Amino acid sequence: MLGKQVATYRRLREQPLWRLLAALHAPVILALLSKHFLEGERRVPQSILHERVERDLEDLRAEGAEMPQRAQVYVSEWLSAGYLERYFPANAQEEEYEISAAAAQAIRFVNSVNERRATATESRLNVVIQQLVELVEQTDVNPENRLASLFLERERLDQQIARIEAGHVQVLNDSQALERVREIIMLADDLVNDFRNVRDKFSALNRELREKLMDDSESRGEVLEALFSGVDLIGDSEAGRTFSAFWRLLTDSEQNKSLEEALEILPERAFCKELRKEERQFLRRLISVLLEQGGIVHDVLQNFARSLKNFVQSREFQEQRRINQLLNEAQKAALKLRDVVGVTEKLAFELPLTSCKIRSLSQLSLLDPSTGLSDTLISSAPQADISLELVSDLVAQSEINFAELRSNIFDCLSYAHQVSIGELLDRYPATQGLGSVIGYISLGSRHGLVVTQQFEHVTWCGSDDVERSARIPLIFFTKDAANDLR
Repeated sequence: MLGKQVATYRRLREQPLWRLLAALHAPVILALLSKHFLEGERRVPQSILHERVERDLEDLRAEGAEMPQRAQVYVSEWLSAGYLERYFPANAQEEEYEISAAAAQAIRFVNSVNERRATATESRLNVVIQQLVELVEQTDVNPENRLASLFLERERLDQQIARIEAGHVQVLNDSQALERVREIIMLADDLVNDFRNVRDKFSALNRELREKLMDDSESRGEVLEALFSGVDLIGDSEAGRTFSAFWRLLTDSEQNKSLEEALEILPERAFCKELRKEERQFLRRLISVLLEQGGIVHDVLQNFARSLKNFVQSREFQEQRRINQLLNEAQKAALKLRDVVGVTEKLAFELPLTSCKIRSLSQLSLLDPSTGLSDTLISSAPQADISLELVSDLVAQSEINFAELRSNIFDCLSYAHQVSIGELLDRYPATQGLGSVIGYISLGSRHGLVVTQQFEHVTWCGSDDVERSARIPLIFFTKDAANDLR
């Protein structure tokens, strides 16, 4: 039994939470993560985070702290260690960072040690007693006991109404009310951190289902059958059902209105003046933070379920299975040769390795732009028909900003039922010149409506401000198929 507990602690010691608490610069890391992710925005763009952390590091160095690396190096280390999580939202220009659930839990643990209660609080005891009593009552199948409990509750309420009508209103004193509101803040803060844990569970479930699809066991067939039958495996999981019920309660109009009214009235009470500034800010932002974090988890849940189905229905699923099969065959072949070929035995086989030639800089020569120029004039060539297959090959070899192109399409479809590539180029500049045109054609060939044997004439300006034109297939993006572009 003791050995099992030791093994559990050894496993936990390798987790990000424990490693963060045991890190050499743990106080600095905890303070920086708390400042930039728990006291301000929940997600911070990469460039802004580097700038803010670098400014804080300069202040710490001025105070004598030994932090020799640049902010980019530390942020990269925190990401690799699991203290941060990285995302690339749709239509974003750069990556965004968010604190991980493990790092947030480590900060909460340290803060709880620093602000440990000297004695048990009355409000926490009341919560325990109330929850136990309600649990006993709500699980009792005896109707007589339930009726007796309801009659006692009605009698208590009648007595309380009579006292209030007589002018005897009993309220909590300031110290009790202050203790109660701080317990509520702590519970709500735990709830916000639970969102990160739920999102991590969805990520782990998504990976687990994909691994099952790659296995050669019977579980793969069960997952495939469920997916093709239209079952949402992630949404129907225990975590998915629990979060869906919570999300319905959070977005319920009646519950939301009651919560808003309570948060508007509470700051006007006298005891709330004793709250710290960060506690008052937390109460003001509670609804928006809950909806924001819940919305992120809801989007993650939907995206995982959608991407899992697309993964199965696409060629990528077959390619991954083929790669796994080849790796398994290679491993089996290697095991068969283990007892036949020795480790130090020389094989009659040469495997070319990729390498690069190392030369001195003095051996390099500068490029002369005039070399290879022709004196002949360029004559206009007849227009050539470009097939959609050739466009797909060009896209595969280029770096096209598809996020920008999709944003332009969604913007046009917000007020029009359909839009052609020519209309998109007339409304939005081709920031990548021909690359933007090819990108539209690539998206249209996969998700748009291609009109057979019809073409349209499009024009655009490149980076040199020279207007160019081309004849391309007539392709429409429709509002009905807009979801396929996401």
